[in-house]
This record gives sequence, C-alpha cells and structure tokens, in this order.
Amino acid sequence: MSAQRPAVPSMWGSTLLVAEREITTQVRTKAFLVSTAITLVLVLAGIVAPSLFGSDDDATKVAVVASTSAVVESAEGLEAVLADDADEARRLVADEEVEAAVLPGGGAVGLTVVGLTSAPSEVVGALSVSPTVEVLEGDGTSDGLRMLVSLAFGFVFMMSAMGSGSMIAQNTVQEKQTRIVEILLSAVPSRALLAGKILGNSVVAFGQTVAIAVVAVIGLVVTAQDDLLGVLGSAIVWFVVFFVVGFVLVAAIFAASASLVSRQEDVGSVLTPVMTLVMIPYFLVLFLNDNAFAMTVMSYVPFSATVGMPVRLFLGEAQWWEPLLSMGILITSTLVVTAIAARIYSGSLLRMGGRTTVREALRADS
Repeated sequence: MSAQRPAVPSMWGSTLLVAEREITTQVRTKAFLVSTAITLVLVLAGIVAPSLFGSDDDATKVAVVASTSAVVESAEGLEAVLADDADEARRLVADEEVEAAVLPGGGAVGLTVVGLTSAPSEVVGALSVSPTVEVLEGDGTSDGLRMLVSLAFGFVFMMSAMGSGSMIAQNTVQEKQTRIVEILLSAVPSRALLAGKILGNSVVAFGQTVAIAVVAVIGLVVTAQDDLLGVLGSAIVWFVVFFVVGFVLVAAIFAASASLVSRQEDVGSVLTPVMTLVMIPYFLVLFLNDNAFAMTVMSYVPFSATVGMPVRLFLGEAQWWEPLLSMGILITSTLVVTAIAARIYSGSLLRMGGRTTVREALRADS
C-alpha cells in the first residue's frame, strides 16, 4: 500500500505560508524590535516634551491683592502673585519680581495696572475684552503645524519603507546565497514566493504604522492636545489608505531589485536607486510643503502620493475628487509595477554568480 502524498497548496495557500514565515521571521529579530521601540519612544517624546517644558515658565507674573486675584487668574498667559496689600504689590513691581501689578482702581473696569517704566502692554492686552473676529479668507493652519504634519507623514513612510524594504532585499539575497531558494521553489511557485514576501512585510509595516498612530493619539490625549485629533483625523485615515497601496509598490521594487544579485556585498548597488525613490518624498515635503504647485504634482506621482496627498488634505488644499483620482493612479501604477517586478523576480531568482541585468531577467524563462 503506497503512502498518500501531501496535497499541493494552492497559489493563495502558498502565498499565505510564505507571508506567515516572513512575519514571524521579522518580528523575532532584535533589530526590528529595537528600531520599533526607539521609533515609538521618539514619537511619544516629541509630543510630550513640549508640554512639559513649555507653558508654565512663559506665563507673565503679576502681583495682585485679594480683590483682583480672580481677574488675573482667569486671564490666559498671566500668573497671579498674591500680595498683602497695594504697597506690597508696588514693591514687587519696583524690585522687578513681577512684571506688573493689578490693583483696585477707578474707571469702567475698576482696575489699575501698575508698571515699572512703561505700561505693561502684555498684561493690559490679557485683561482686555477683545471683540469677536471673523476672517473670510485665512490660512487656518500655522507654519509650525504645517511643517510638523508634513514631517510626520514623510518620516513614517520613509522609515517604514526603508526598514521593511531592506529586510525583503536581505532575505531574498540570503535565500539565493544559501541556495535555500531552490528548496523553496520546489514547493511553491516563484510568484507565490514574491506575493508572500510582499504581503508579509506589508502586514508588518502596517502594524508599525498603526502602533505609531496609537502612541501619537495617546500622547496627544495625555498632554491635553486632543483638539488636534479633530484637525488631523481625515488626513490620517487617508494616509493609512495611501500607505497600504504605496508600500506594496515599494516592496515589489525592493524584492525585484534584490533578486538580481546573489551576494550580500552587491545589495547596495542595486538598492541605491530604490532608496533614492523612497527618500525623495521626505525631502520634497520637508523643503516644499508651502509650495502649492510642488505639492500638487507630488500628490499625483505614485512614489510620492502617499505623503503628498494626505498633507494637501490636511491643509485643505485638495478638492474632494483629487484623492480618488490620485488613488486610482497609484493603484494602476502598483499593478503594472508589481507585474513587471514579478517577471524580473521569476527570471532572475535561480541565476547565480554575477549580477543579472533587468533585460536578461525579463527575457528569461520563468
């Protein structure tokens, strides 16, 4: 009686097996765990540190007596220093221990502001009642917040793409160098091997991005900056959607490029163009985030749309249909590039020795 041979897994089953192997291999590496932990700590520190070392020291100290303390305490940017009486309050001003003194007085508001050499305009302004202001056409977003959001989107995409992309490349070359790829190809098709690598590393990269987003939200809530969540909400959602598709595009190029060589020493030469493509969106958004034309072009180019379009949506500079058009271009580009990458990957995976050219890989029998 002959032994029953195990069933050959389907294309999808083979892809899932490879993806599972990629995920478990990567999350167990010390480099992955350390780099992820450092990134999360940096994100949390970047949100919490300004709130810890900011506002209290910036408050203007103002001497008050019992009858005027409530007025000063309710004013934003002022810190009340209680004096025993008006003479004590004036002495604090004369000794420059406080910026000014707020005492009972005449006039419509019943207060007198005491300064040392001139009228303390900052204190007077804080105590004044300002009329409601309506701006018909305004920027609505400060330069600092524009730069912060642009850097955050660009940095997260660049670090995730370079980290996981490098891992795909190293695993691919290592499998060729140790001849493990020959064993793998005897069990699963080359296209399933490529698809599994892309799927597994995409899951890891997406998990890292979600972890960063969760830490950022926790930091904003703990430091009472959760009002920013309402402003950033839709932009973050679009960033995640673009990230998922954009990472597949980059991962396919990393895998195809790495399959062209058989030694770890040659990886740098084939990955340099890919690394440049990944870094370009970060530097563009760093230096040109206030250039509307550059950001518009950037939001439609597949390699930079993941960063450019979410930033434009946050700034309110994109029409409702623009992210849909940009996503359509990105998905189409990803499908075309992934098909070409799969052809290169299949044609070069079993070629050992020197570097395989792209033309040779495309012409080879898969």
